[in-house]
Amino acid sequence: MKKLYPAFLNSWHGLAHAMRNEAAFRYEVWCFIVSVPLAVWLADTAQHFAMLVGSVALLMIVELLNTGIEAVCDGLSGHYMKEIKIAKDCGSAAVLLSILLAGLVWFAAIIERTGIFA
Repeated sequence: MKKLYPAFLNSWHGLAHAMRNEAAFRYEVWCFIVSVPLAVWLADTAQHFAMLVGSVALLMIVELLNTGIEAVCDGLSGHYMKEIKIAKDCGSAAVLLSILLAGLVWFAAIIERTGIFA
């Protein structure tokens, strides 16, 4: 239990940093806030709800990891390095893939709920 509070503070500081300094993360937080009530409306089961909200939460997680990668890369070197560019590009690609995944999950749920293509 002694280590739980410091670990929580570290996590809190990471979230606070992302909220203050990362516009993309702030946008994703708003998407998460909006997604919860929409998921209640769209989801037929708890599993569907978890998939909808979880896909947005996963996007936020990947964004935080990408922010961490960028911070380490920027701290390692102030000048161009091919390896740092690769690391940053791969982090960015991970965010893009998580956006596409969340979009696919939500698109499928909307189609299923509205019966657009039925």
